[in-house]
Amino acid sequence: MSTTEVRRGEPVTTVLTWEVRPGREQEFEDWTHGISRCARRFPGNEGVSWLRPEEGHRFHAMLRWSDPHRLAAWLESDERASWHARIEGVATEIGSERQSTSGMETWFNLPGTTVQAPPRWKMVLTTFLGAYPFTLLIQWLVTPRTGAWPLPLRAAVFPLVLLPTLTYGVMPRLSRLLRRWLYPPPDR
Repeated sequence: MSTTEVRRGEPVTTVLTWEVRPGREQEFEDWTHGISRCARRFPGNEGVSWLRPEEGHRFHAMLRWSDPHRLAAWLESDERASWHARIEGVATEIGSERQSTSGMETWFNLPGTTVQAPPRWKMVLTTFLGAYPFTLLIQWLVTPRTGAWPLPLRAAVFPLVLLPTLTYGVMPRLSRLLRRWLYPPPDR
């Protein structure tokens, strides 16, 4: 899905792929720290993560933005252009491999290569595996203690506990654990 296909106002995650010249990896990694700090200060940025290659010289940057228009502003900014000029001769962005997503597929880390998001049925099953134990735990520990609360407040407890737990703890680990199943090698 291209950035322009994402509806206005929806969060978007973009994966940028970089081909680094052999022997220049450390210089590139030092550069990633600087451009990441710059991007984090840019309006609408919700985080930058770098994925190092398991083999080869392709690095991937996952950029999360509040909406596609702010992402586009960053991609076209003078600040980003300035950082790109610093890395000339060290690495090249492979624009043809740029991917943007919105929605739950961004819970699933991309492995060391650029690939499509997993099929939705795999995302549903993986999310169920991550959510079910915590749903049981919340129902067992929290629900009995909130019985006298007003319904809107009781209903808010569940997502307030479950969603951050899944997003920051469970799903990144589960997607790494299941990554060969979620992202089978291209020869399959």
